[in-house]
Amino acid sequence: MQEGLAIMEQPLSVSVPAGFSLALRCRAAGPAPLQYQWFCQHQSVCRQIPGATKPDLPITAQQTQLYVCRVNDVHRNTVFSDWVKVEVHQCVARGLPPQLWRGEPVIVLNPTEQCVEVGKPLQLQCAAMGVPAPSYQWYRNGNLLEHQKKKKLWISHAKVSDSGTYLCCASNSHGEHWTNAVDVHIGTCRSEKFFATGKIALLVGNNHYQHHPNLMAPVKDVFELRRLLEQLDFQVVSLLDLNKAEMVTAVSRFLQLLEKGVYAIFYYAGHGYEHLGRNYMVPIDAPQPYAPENCISVQKILQKMQQQQTALNLILLDTCRKWYNPECPLSQVQPLAPWGNTVYGYATSEDAEAYELQDGEFSSGIFMKYLKKHILQEKKVTHMLEDVLEDVGRDPLVAGKQVMEIKHTLKEARSLTDPICPSGAAAERWGHSHNPASRMVTFPCGARVELLFHRLFSNMMYICAKLQPPPAHVADTRLLLCRPTEVEDVATLKGSHLDHVESLLASVCKREELDCVLQLHGLQRIQTDVVLQLDLHYTQRSTKQRTCESLLTTLQQSLLGQFFSQRSYPQGAPARACLRAAAALSADPKGQAPLRTGSGHSLPSSNPSSATSEPEENDESDLSELCSALRRAGPGQDGP
Repeated sequence: MQEGLAIMEQPLSVSVPAGFSLALRCRAAGPAPLQYQWFCQHQSVCRQIPGATKPDLPITAQQTQLYVCRVNDVHRNTVFSDWVKVEVHQCVARGLPPQLWRGEPVIVLNPTEQCVEVGKPLQLQCAAMGVPAPSYQWYRNGNLLEHQKKKKLWISHAKVSDSGTYLCCASNSHGEHWTNAVDVHIGTCRSEKFFATGKIALLVGNNHYQHHPNLMAPVKDVFELRRLLEQLDFQVVSLLDLNKAEMVTAVSRFLQLLEKGVYAIFYYAGHGYEHLGRNYMVPIDAPQPYAPENCISVQKILQKMQQQQTALNLILLDTCRKWYNPECPLSQVQPLAPWGNTVYGYATSEDAEAYELQDGEFSSGIFMKYLKKHILQEKKVTHMLEDVLEDVGRDPLVAGKQVMEIKHTLKEARSLTDPICPSGAAAERWGHSHNPASRMVTFPCGARVELLFHRLFSNMMYICAKLQPPPAHVADTRLLLCRPTEVEDVATLKGSHLDHVESLLASVCKREELDCVLQLHGLQRIQTDVVLQLDLHYTQRSTKQRTCESLLTTLQQSLLGQFFSQRSYPQGAPARACLRAAAALSADPKGQAPLRTGSGHSLPSSNPSSATSEPEENDESDLSELCSALRRAGPGQDGP
C-alpha cells in the first residue's frame, strides 16, 4: 500500500435517541479517484450498506450498530476508518434531548444506591447521549477513580473502603454533565427490608405568645417527644418560643440537611389554623388577627422536604385547625405529591380544636398523651398513628370534640424503628447541641464550685452551681448565681409561664445539683459571650465576720446559640450535598471554576479523550477478523 492513501478525518461514535437523524463523516487523501464504501455490523453480522459510497453516511438511528468505512484509491490500495458505534437509546424521558440540542452530554440513566457484602462484586451503571459519544469518568467521595472510565463501574471484590458517595461525569467536545450522586455501602447488609440513611427531626413548641393566649402543653410535649425520638436514633433539635424569623431559620437549617434516604420528622405544637386547605403555624410574634403573611405554611415546608428525595417525611401537627374565616368553604386540601413517602398526623380534624390535658403539675396535649404510648412500636408509621387515633377517639375527655386525622402517600412499610445504614455526615451535624463541659471555679477563700450545664431544649439551658465541701475556715455558706444583665431582656425568663420547666430539669439532674440554678431561654437571640457572676456569702470561723466574694466566668456565644450559629454547608458538610452542588455548577458549560467537594479537592474536568470514538467494550470482539475479511474482499464486493 502506498503511503499516499490515508484517512484524514475519522468518523465519530455517537449516542442518540431512536429516530434521531445524523451523518457519519469520513475523509481520506490519496491518488484519485477515491472509492468509499460503508459497512455496518449488528449482532456479529457484518454487511455492506447498499449505495453507501460517499464520504458522508446519512443515518436515521433505529438500533445500536457498528460502522466502518473502506476507502480504495486508483491503485486498488485499501484503508479502513476506525470502527464507530451508533448507540441508540430506545426509551428516554420526555423532553430529552432538548429542542436546541448541540450534542452536549445528556444523562439518560443514573446510578442507583447499592448495599453490597464484602467480597461480592459491585456494579454501578450510567448512560448519556451525546454527539460525539461521551467519555465517562467515575468519582468516589470527590476523588477521581483512575481505572473507572466506562459507563459501567465494576469492582469484582468489594472492600469496606469502597463504601462512599459515587457519581460519574460524562463529557465530550461540547461540554460535560454529571449523574446524580449515590451512596454505596460495603459491609454486612442488613436483613431488614427497609433502612434509613439518617434520621433527623425538628421539634418546635410555641408557648409564650405576645398577642395570643399562652399555652402550657408544648413545653412537656416537645421535651418528651425529643427523648423518645432519641431512643429511635433520631438526631433531634428541639426549640421553644420562636418568632417568625427564627422559625424560618430553623426550618431552613432542617431542610439543608435532608438527603436521599433520610427519615425526616417535623413536629409543631402551638397555635395554628387552617385556611383554604393550607395549615399555618403561628409564631410567637404574630399579630392579631391571623394572616398568612405573618405565619408559616406547613405545605411549603413539606414541598421542600420532598425535593430532597427523603425516604420518609412525617409531619406531626399538634395544633388547632379552626377555619380562620367562618365563611370560608370546606377546606380543599391539595393532594400530596406522588412520591409515596409522606405522612401527615393531625392532632385534630378540620375546623376543630386540639385540647390540653392537665397531668399533675404538667399540661400535655391529648395527641401527645397517646403518641408517647405507641411511637416506639415496630410497625409501619401509618399503622402506629392509627393506634394513636383509636386511643384519642376512646378518650372520654375529648369525645365529640377532638378526633385525630391521618393523611399519607406512604407506599412502603417504613417504621420509625427501622435501622440506620449511614451514608453521610448530615445527621451527625444535626442535633449536636451538646451540653458544654462542666467546669470548676475557685474563690479566693479556697471554696470550689462546680458549674454544670443542661440543655432541656436546643435553645434553653440551665446552669447549675454546685458548691463543693468548703474549707475548714469557712462556714454558713450561701451561693448565688447572678443573672447576666446584658442578656436579661433577651434570653432569661420573666414571670412564671415556664416555671414548671424546672420539674423537667429534675428528671435529668441529681437533686444536689439544683440548689443554685439559672435558666437561659431563647439562646438563639444571644449575640455575644455571656459573663456569669457567682457570689459566695460565708462566715469566717476565726473572726465570725460575714464575708462576700465574687467570681466571673464566661460562656462563649458559640456554645449557647450553637444551632442557629451553624452556617449553611460549612467545610465539614456532607460530601453528597457538595457533590450535588458540583453537579449543578457543571451543568453550565460556560462555568470555568473548578468544582470542589467538602474535603477541598477539585473535581477535574473530564476532557474528551481519543477513546471517545471507540465502540463500547466487547462490542467488537471479532472486529480484527472482520477487518481482515473486508480487506480481502476488496472494492466492489459485498463483504466477507
